[in-house]
Amino acid sequence: MFPWHQYLLAVVFILGGVNHFRKPKLYERIMPLYIPSHKSLVMFTGILEMIFGLMLIAEENQLMGAWGIIILLVLFIPVHIFMLQNKKASLKLPKWVLILRLPLQLGLMAWAYLYV
Repeated sequence: MFPWHQYLLAVVFILGGVNHFRKPKLYERIMPLYIPSHKSLVMFTGILEMIFGLMLIAEENQLMGAWGIIILLVLFIPVHIFMLQNKKASLKLPKWVLILRLPLQLGLMAWAYLYV
């Protein structure tokens, strides 16, 4: 049996991955322009989020799931920076929310690291 917060992190990533399929245009809009194949990458990262979330609650795959989440979060940092720099990508969020998302990424990485 895992601690409740491990299940919570898994659910956050599973639902986040599902959302890539529910609202793909939203994710495509926030991707930096220098990254190719926005549509494919949005789908691919959504699948990875769901897989890593599920792996986090399977004892034999927990370590790989946690590291997968951490790596994804590192790879998403350019998206957060792009959102700060590009008005269209900002999704009309206040600047302070966009700034707060960067340390939130670090917090999510630390949370996932608990299960390594």
